[in-house]
Amino acid sequence: MLADKISYYQKEKKMLKNTPAGYKKEHPWLKEADSLALANVQRNLEGAFRKFFREPKVGFPNYKSKKHSRKSYTTNMVNGNICLQEKSLKLPKMTPIKIKLHRSIPEGWKLKSVTVSREPSGKYFASLLFDCENQTAEKRQAEKFLGIDFAMNGLCVFSTGERAGYPMFYRSAEKKLAREQRKLSRCERGSRNYQNQRKRVALCHERIKNQRKDFHHKLSHNLAEKYDAVCVEDLNLKGMSGGLHFGKGIQDNGYGQFLSMLGYKLEERGKYLIKVDRYFASSKICSVCGNKKKELALSERTYICECGNRMDRDVNAAVNILEEGKKIYIKCA
Repeated sequence: MLADKISYYQKEKKMLKNTPAGYKKEHPWLKEADSLALANVQRNLEGAFRKFFREPKVGFPNYKSKKHSRKSYTTNMVNGNICLQEKSLKLPKMTPIKIKLHRSIPEGWKLKSVTVSREPSGKYFASLLFDCENQTAEKRQAEKFLGIDFAMNGLCVFSTGERAGYPMFYRSAEKKLAREQRKLSRCERGSRNYQNQRKRVALCHERIKNQRKDFHHKLSHNLAEKYDAVCVEDLNLKGMSGGLHFGKGIQDNGYGQFLSMLGYKLEERGKYLIKVDRYFASSKICSVCGNKKKELALSERTYICECGNRMDRDVNAAVNILEEGKKIYIKCA
């Protein structure tokens, strides 16, 4: 379908309106797949073209890679074609499959679609989309505030003086991961040993990802339960990882994922995530007297001010972010 759309666009400069049904006579194996899954692929392809016509800067739609693309498909719930039970899931054109249900489904929720994905380690996951009533609580007045400053080692520092204490899972497993990757590089590409070793490397990455996500979920849940408003810096993490040569440390922290989790958990409870401008000089300003230093090197981990204030650099920045976040909250309230 994409090849036909590309050739049609090169001639007419328009989008060809083709459907999967037009290809089933030429390719009978398409009848073996779920028709709704094919329709979802068609919708995604048309969405990519419409976005290209609307915003040419995003680039022309390209082919997916067999090696690096995410292996998944989505099917919709129509006339009871999907059946979910405690220990099995029935998908269109498939027999019931044994599953481990992550959580119980409340009554009244209507199943809309299922997305099945395959991880590089060989594990399969089914993500279920339900239609339910709005679960977000109404916004309430914030009383308990917290400031958070990003930290290279340990994820972040709080305005209370405490640290998140992130164990740096990638750094801890780096030697083992390097050893497994060296074994993979010695295997003959395409052989059975190569496939088995590639799976071992994927399992190492998957374990690190799961450990990081578990830590972020627990920390964000605790903060969302304890505080009414959390103030953070709106950082350019991608630029920091590339420009300051701190790529591994920043990506190991997963600070963006943590903020995303914290944001939706606060919103569900009717609370606030306040983002302070990234150009706010939180590290250079004294949190006691308000004096601003002209220069502050990264190697200076203790903030020393003329007023006598002497405190940890990151804690000082977190306190400044807290005060600036309060000002933003008052303006918007």
